[in-house]
Amino acid sequence: QVQLVESGGDLVQPGGSLKLSCAASGSSISIYVVGWYRQAPGRQRELVARIARDGSTNYADSVKGRFTISRDNAENTVYLQMNSLKPDDTAAYYCNVANVLGIVVKWGQGTQVTVSS
Repeated sequence: QVQLVESGGDLVQPGGSLKLSCAASGSSISIYVVGWYRQAPGRQRELVARIARDGSTNYADSVKGRFTISRDNAENTVYLQMNSLKPDDTAAYYCNVANVLGIVVKWGQGTQVTVSS
């Protein structure tokens, strides 16, 4: 069974950058669609970015042009590069993997991103 571990969250100033990692074990991450989601206090969890098995990507409008999702199948890891961070990006960030039917099979435990001066 696949296991996911997120890392890379931190406190960063507005305009700064962070790179989050979603490391998989127990299965090859290459067979899944991988999504990054975030949840701020009092708000619903929302999709940030998603990468398909063929490498195609999609992003929430709020992060387009600032965030980049990528996958390194050799490292069994999916990354989320976040640039030009804003206070509104403050949230717990989670990754998940979905199978070919679009069924989510695993969530990670999350990593906290705080954007504040």
